[in-house]
Amino acid sequence: MIDLPASPEAFRDATWDDVAPYYERLATEPLDGLDDVIEDWLATWSRLDTLVGEAGTLAMIAYTANTADSAAEQAYLRFSMDIFPRLEEQQVRLARRLIERGWTRDDLETTLRRFRTDIEIFREANVSRFSQIEELSASYQKITGGMSVDWDGESKTIPQLQPYLKDRDRGVRERAFRLGAQAYLEKRDELADLFDRMYALRTAVSSEAGFGDFQQYCFAAKHRFDYTPSDTARFHEAVQRTVTPAVARLMRHRQQKLGLDVLRPWDVGVDLDATTPLKPFADVGTFVGKARRIFSRVDQELGAQFGLMADEQLLDLESRPGKAPGGYCTDLAFRGRPFIFMNAVGVPDDVNTLVHEAGHCFHDFATHNLPYTWQRRTGHEAAELASMSMELLAMPYLVQPDGYYSPEDARVAWLEHLEDVLGALVHIASVDAFQAWIYTNPAGADRDARDAKWLALRSEFEAGVDWSGLERERVSRWYRQLHIFELPFYYIEYGLAQLGALQVFRNAVQDAGSAVAAYKRFLSLGGTRSLPELYSAAGAKLVFDADTMAELVAFTEERIEALRAGADAPFRGVVPA
Repeated sequence: MIDLPASPEAFRDATWDDVAPYYERLATEPLDGLDDVIEDWLATWSRLDTLVGEAGTLAMIAYTANTADSAAEQAYLRFSMDIFPRLEEQQVRLARRLIERGWTRDDLETTLRRFRTDIEIFREANVSRFSQIEELSASYQKITGGMSVDWDGESKTIPQLQPYLKDRDRGVRERAFRLGAQAYLEKRDELADLFDRMYALRTAVSSEAGFGDFQQYCFAAKHRFDYTPSDTARFHEAVQRTVTPAVARLMRHRQQKLGLDVLRPWDVGVDLDATTPLKPFADVGTFVGKARRIFSRVDQELGAQFGLMADEQLLDLESRPGKAPGGYCTDLAFRGRPFIFMNAVGVPDDVNTLVHEAGHCFHDFATHNLPYTWQRRTGHEAAELASMSMELLAMPYLVQPDGYYSPEDARVAWLEHLEDVLGALVHIASVDAFQAWIYTNPAGADRDARDAKWLALRSEFEAGVDWSGLERERVSRWYRQLHIFELPFYYIEYGLAQLGALQVFRNAVQDAGSAVAAYKRFLSLGGTRSLPELYSAAGAKLVFDADTMAELVAFTEERIEALRAGADAPFRGVVPA
C-alpha cells in the first residue's frame, strides 16, 4: 500500500517534515472495499508507528545514558518536542477515520475503545503544551542526572550512596542520607520552578479538553475504564487502615533489633540479620550471568529471552556520572526487543530492579507476535503486574550456585524484599494522594503549599520512624520522585500491581508451575482484554477494599515471620520445594 523504510535508521535524523508525508498518505489512502483492505491499512500504520517509535526510543536511550551529551540531548528533544506531539495528532486523525467507518474486530475491541477516548479528549491547542512539558521533563533529567556529592574526596552520584545507607556504622548511614537529601534541597527552587511551569501547562491541557481538573483528564488519557478517582481514594484509605499499622510493626521490630531508642530514616535500610551489608555482585558481568540462570529456573523460555537481550547488548546497567537516575524497560518496537536501563551499584535493590524490569521485557517478548502494535500495549496496571509478579516468582532462585546469595544471605534478602513490599504500598498511596491533591486543589499551584501537604500526607501514611528536625529532608523525597515530574498519576498502578503480584505469589506457594503458566498466559494477551480480565488470567483481581488488602497484608506478614524463624531453611513454608 505504502512503501515504508526498511528500518528505524531511516528516521534517526528525521524532522517532522520527513515523517509527516507517510501519515498523510495513510490519512488519504482509499479504504473502500473488503475488510482485508482495512487490515492492510492497519498493518501499514502499525509498522510505521514501530519504525518512528523505535527511532525515538533509541534517541531517548542515548540521552538518558549520558545527559551531558549535547548532541544526544538535541536528538532526544527533536523526537520528544517536535515529532511525538505531532504524531499524537496524526494518531487521532487516523483513529477517527477508522472509527467513522464503524469497522470492528473482536480482538481489537479494547484498541477501538482507546481510540474513541483519544478522539474525544484530543485538542490541537494541547499539542504545543505537551511539547513544552517534554522539554521541561528533559530539564528535570538533566538536573538530577548531573547531581553528585563529595564522599571522602571522591565524587559520587546519588545512586552510588545506596551502599552506605546499609552500612553497620550508623554515622556512615546518616551522612549518606543527609548528603543525598541535600543534593536535592540545593536544587529545590530550580526544581520547583520546573514543576510550577509543568503544573500550569497540565492545568491548561485539562481545561482545554473540557475536564474539571487534570486528574479527571489523566483518568481518560490513561484509559482507566475500570476504576475511578473515588476507587483510588478508597485505596488510600485501605492502605492507612491495613498497611500503615503493618509497617509500624516492622519498624518496632527493627528498632528493637538495632537496640535504638528511636528509629531514624537512615536506620530503615540496614540489614538486621547481616553482619556486613549484602553485596550480591561485584561486577556487571556477574550480575547478568546469574540473572540468566535465575530466569531459566523460573521458566526456560524466559531465561532464553533474557539471554538474548544480554547477547544483543540490550542492557545498560551500571551507574556512572551524567547518567539519568532511575531505571526503566523500554520497547524497541520494530525489532521486537526490549531494553533495560538502570543504575546498579552492587546492592540487593539492584537485583530487585533488574528482575522487575525483566518482567516488563518478558511482557514485550510475549506480545510482539500480536498483529498490531496497539494490541501489544497495555495500561500500566497490567504492565506493572508483569514486573512485580516476576520479582516474587524469581525470588526463590536467588540462592547460589545459580543465584547471588548464600542461603543465609538469601533469607536476609527475602526479608528485605517482603518488608519493602509493605513499605512500598505506603509510599505509593501517599504519592498518589499527593498528586490527587495537587491537581484537584488550587493550592497545588503554590510550591510551599505542596511541600507542606507532602509533610502532612507522609505523617498520615508513615509510622514508626522519627523525622523530628528533618522536615526539609523529608520534603526532598518528593523532588526525587521522577514520576511526579515526568509521568503524573503514573503511580497507583504500582500499588494495584503489587497487590495483584501478591496474589500470583500466593498461588505459586500452592503450585509454582501453574502460577507461572497463568502468568505467561496473561503476558500473551497484551492489551486485547479488559484490565479485570487480564488480572483474572494471571490468577488475581484488582484490590481497592480494606478487607482483601488486609488478607494480603496478613499473608505477607506470615511469610516474613516464617523467614525470621527459618535461618536453616530460608524458603521453607514460602514456596514449594
